[in-house]
Amino acid sequence: MKNFFLIAGPCVVESIDLCDEIAGKVKELTTKYDIPYYFKASYRKANRSRLDSFKGEGDIAGLETIAHIGKTHNLPTLTDIHESHEAAIAASFVDVLQIPAFLCRQTDLLVAAAKTGKIVNIKKGQFLSPDAMQHAVNKVAAHSTAAVWLTERGTTFGYQDMVVDFRGVPIMKETGCPVILDCTHSLQQPNQSSGVTGGLPHLIETIGKCGIAAGCDGIFIETHPNPAKALSDGANMLALDKMDALLEKLTRVREAVL
Repeated sequence: MKNFFLIAGPCVVESIDLCDEIAGKVKELTTKYDIPYYFKASYRKANRSRLDSFKGEGDIAGLETIAHIGKTHNLPTLTDIHESHEAAIAASFVDVLQIPAFLCRQTDLLVAAAKTGKIVNIKKGQFLSPDAMQHAVNKVAAHSTAAVWLTERGTTFGYQDMVVDFRGVPIMKETGCPVILDCTHSLQQPNQSSGVTGGLPHLIETIGKCGIAAGCDGIFIETHPNPAKALSDGANMLALDKMDALLEKLTRVREAVL
């Protein structure tokens, strides 16, 4: 069976020890279930709601940590970029460049990512229809022969909620790109009056199963040993000790679908 691939890690680099703990545990589990694994962490969070929110330990320090994790655990790595000048810098440290959902229409950013020759993972904007992602794919494909991935992460539903339309999975697969389901960000409850995003992590398993059943090629999960103490997006993260049971169930769904 060709299993789905997994993109997983903390929302942001908090420390090298935390990243090492998460990468080591997730690699152990993905080896157990024969799941290809990409370690994910943001070296900087550029879109926090509040000015006083943690944004990272410094760009180069964060990128060096991600590169260290990749080398130590023999894993491909992924991080997101926010401005076009960051593409070449980040590309010297990681294997996959991710375009945040809010920025998926930024032509200069997409082109800069494409020109690095790295895989480009484009997260579908919360405001876009699935078929509109073809235009983002075209921007990258015009400047690179490297793979392009598309990630579903929910659509804005009112002011403080998200909803996943699983019809978008087969629609985006018509582009010829692998389609990934971001199980954690799809369950965000953004724009809370406190300035801290909420979430529904108890539904991660439900969303993940639906994504695999709908034909997703990959699953994206942010995870942390103690989500309540995470410095970013803790409200919608999966507790690390719940990853084993989830991956076992998703693998069984994949077997049934195939």
